[in-house]
Amino acid sequence: MKKSLFSFITLFFLSLSVHANSNADTILGEWLSQDKDGKIIIFKQGDQYFGKISWGKTPGRKDTKNPDEKLRSRDLLGAVILKNFKFTGSAWENGTIYDPNSGKTYDCILKIKDGNKTLDIRGFVGISMFGRTSTWTRS
Repeated sequence: MKKSLFSFITLFFLSLSVHANSNADTILGEWLSQDKDGKIIIFKQGDQYFGKISWGKTPGRKDTKNPDEKLRSRDLLGAVILKNFKFTGSAWENGTIYDPNSGKTYDCILKIKDGNKTLDIRGFVGISMFGRTSTWTRS
């Protein structure tokens, strides 16, 4: 009896873990920015999520506003702008977003909305209450 109860509990928690991981991966794929001037592909490395620019309206655009002078001549295409996000059950948090238009990096929270069709990007400094939200759509 104890063995079967232990097996049931183990299976239950394993299935919860698998379900949580599948929800976490719903963010993967390509997203069109709110201004429709760029696409970002979100990918996973280990248990963290990242996003890099996969298309831009201005081919060959350089990262001229980057605070690191050595990076100002790099192409924005392929630049990783979303870094180190972890899925917390309802959002991807504890990551950062780099804004190539200003050269600034912000703390960020990502949330899927509208049945996996839109992604709210909340960039902020300090606490999320003092920030700005941009909505990306699935590409």
